[in-house]
Amino acid sequence: MDTIKLWQIRGCLLLLFLLSLFRPTSAATLGTIRGRVLDPLGAAVPNAEVTLLQDNKELGDANASPEGSFVFSHLGSGRYSVRVKATGFENQDNPPVFLSPGGTAQFDVLLQVSSLRQQVVVSDTGTEVPESQVGASVSVIDRSQLDSTNKSDLLEVLRTVPGVQVVQSGQRGGTTSIFVRGGDANFNKVLIDGVPVNDVGGAFEFADLASTGVDHLEILRGPNSVLYGSDALGSVINIISRHGTTATPEIAYSVDGGNFGTYQNGVSLAGAFHQFDYFSEFSRFDTQNGLPNDAFHNGTYAGNFGWAVNGSTEVRFTLRHTTVDLGDPNALDFYGLPDSSSQKEQDTYWGVTLQNQTAEHWHNLVRFASTQLNFEFVTPSPSGTPFDGNFLGDTVTIRGANGRSVTGQAILDFGGAYPQTFNSSTARRSFYAQSDYDFRPNLAAIFGFRYENENGFTNSQESLSPANRNNFSYFAEGHGSLSHRFYATAGVGFEDNAIFGFAATPRISLAYYLRRPSSNALFSETKLKFNFGKGIKEPSIFDEGSSLFVLLSNLPQGQGTSLISKFGVSPIGPERSRSFDFGVEQGLWNDRARIGVTFFHERYFDLIEFVNAGVLPQLGVPPDVAAASGFGASINSSSFRALGAEVQLEANLGRGFHVQGEYSYLDAIVTRSFSSDALQPAINPAFPNIPIGAFSPLKGGRPFNRAPHSGSLLIDYSRRRFGIALAGYFVSRQDSSTFLTDGFFGNSLLLPNRNLNAGYQKIDLSGRYTINPAVTLFVSIENLLNERYTAAFGFPALPLAFRAGIKFRIGRDSWKW
Repeated sequence: MDTIKLWQIRGCLLLLFLLSLFRPTSAATLGTIRGRVLDPLGAAVPNAEVTLLQDNKELGDANASPEGSFVFSHLGSGRYSVRVKATGFENQDNPPVFLSPGGTAQFDVLLQVSSLRQQVVVSDTGTEVPESQVGASVSVIDRSQLDSTNKSDLLEVLRTVPGVQVVQSGQRGGTTSIFVRGGDANFNKVLIDGVPVNDVGGAFEFADLASTGVDHLEILRGPNSVLYGSDALGSVINIISRHGTTATPEIAYSVDGGNFGTYQNGVSLAGAFHQFDYFSEFSRFDTQNGLPNDAFHNGTYAGNFGWAVNGSTEVRFTLRHTTVDLGDPNALDFYGLPDSSSQKEQDTYWGVTLQNQTAEHWHNLVRFASTQLNFEFVTPSPSGTPFDGNFLGDTVTIRGANGRSVTGQAILDFGGAYPQTFNSSTARRSFYAQSDYDFRPNLAAIFGFRYENENGFTNSQESLSPANRNNFSYFAEGHGSLSHRFYATAGVGFEDNAIFGFAATPRISLAYYLRRPSSNALFSETKLKFNFGKGIKEPSIFDEGSSLFVLLSNLPQGQGTSLISKFGVSPIGPERSRSFDFGVEQGLWNDRARIGVTFFHERYFDLIEFVNAGVLPQLGVPPDVAAASGFGASINSSSFRALGAEVQLEANLGRGFHVQGEYSYLDAIVTRSFSSDALQPAINPAFPNIPIGAFSPLKGGRPFNRAPHSGSLLIDYSRRRFGIALAGYFVSRQDSSTFLTDGFFGNSLLLPNRNLNAGYQKIDLSGRYTINPAVTLFVSIENLLNERYTAAFGFPALPLAFRAGIKFRIGRDSWKW
């Protein structure tokens, strides 16, 4: 605790020191706004008409110079925005910026050649760069899609991203895994407003992530450990909070209800006052779901508060807190009756970010961040029929999509003392510093440093596994362009981790335009792209505590120390990935439509698995060391590869119709596995010639819960007062396991893994009607066809679920102070 307090004091002193270095505000009372008008590829747009706005009132006009620049001088302090019009481009309104007394505000305005928006993204380069100027596979889910689909949690909108498969174990609140291009669920680096929110080792519970306070999401498919360090092994999911922009405060309240005892309400306040902007929202969601002991509660608060110190410096504080309660009935299809378990979670994330435009071409950023995760799982009493010291579920028949079936009773709860508890608590305190410099308009470099203190424990039945780590990261990256056609990003990250030591992770991303964007051609832009990178992930606290090195270190009387020295046993290592992809994007129909095809190849290796003591010698572990490990140990012994293709299409059909769809093909194969299943496959006497992976896939098999074919379709119709959206998600059969043991600890309830879980389609419908600017009615129907399916084998998904409600909004531009 003293170390953390000392670190916090040092951080505050450093923050004050950095503030003292920033340029003071000019004593003059009048300021200047200057900027450049650019096309999607960064070329200047001359003679564009630029209108200066304040509170939506026009204050003046200017024409961009041949270099695309514009200037508005002699302006008082306040918030200003500009509206830009240019022939061949869509009109563009820039977000408001604060101009301090006597200060200067400078920004670029990026024009679009069509109504298909090209977003500004940061997850690829670490700085704000138009999506059109990066080669990475980045998808953006913006506020308009969040509003039109009206989802209460973000996992639903992630289904529309190419290469992403969402698997929820059961109904609302059930454990949710996100598989990106076949990677494991803990291969995704998740950030909220730049704050890393993963648990130590990469796990993140998406079922708890409400859409409350979210403005947009970026999903980078592929590793980026250069910028984001450990855990960015397979993807980066960057969530950005809303912030206030209007001088008049806006207060919103919404309430809705539906079947299964579902009730939700939320209230928010947003606005801007002089150099301060603020946003605050709280929501509560409650449902009984459609199963016994499956009630779910989620209370979420999100806050975003900014202070424009002067024209060159901004301080921003973001906060998100989530409280979750969930009943856990287990896999009802396997047991026929619910378990008595429940779980609680309280998560808090906050960050303070300081940005400064130190010079015209030099920008600096520092961030202090904290993530605190607290989890408790309790089984108060055993459920089921007592049998030989354990407790069995009801007699059930389990049928797989591969045509195989078994009948019997599985062990639902094992014997022992009750209540049985598992709890964990982890905390991450981090300091991040970034400096980027534009050497010229088409060449920039970024350098960064990250320090993280990670500490926590897992506690299962009084068996405590504590951990305390100090990790350091360094990186350097360059981003440049040539002739506004070729764009390149290249960098390398260096990890100095408390567990695995030093590691380097390179990355390169390229994009080239065979044809430039155009709004008056059947075939507009043609973009080629290529990416290569390596990723890395640190072990979880459990993996560290159960590693061979730690187990030997904890042996009494120095027995383990001598074995470590004699046989050179080293600490558990990181999990790694190597990835490359290439593809093409083609604009069509006067750039009102766009199609893209991307091919990828991912290799994940040195993956951690728990290996039984009897198997360790087959990995080269000396028998004496294997015997000293007890039941077994976690070691780096598994690998698999995933290759496939992603196809995506987006089109604005006119008259308010917008369509987007995607299809993903995945061929994932386990290439190395030394778990007990791989070396000694389970055999069900009912299928004597079929080896079965009881708890993990066999070598040559497919990773569990990853479908070879998946896709989505979103059709959105939006008018000024009315909107409707139809979303469909389609998933083919997947490999899986029942993971069951019968009452005699036999394999009679195991089924062959191949194509075990059936494919499914999930159709959702949402709509809204705006009565007036202050009142909006909305409705949301999920699983419109009322299909019975199991996204995770054995866990029934939610049937048709209906919600309807009303939203009130007052303030914004209708109030005057």
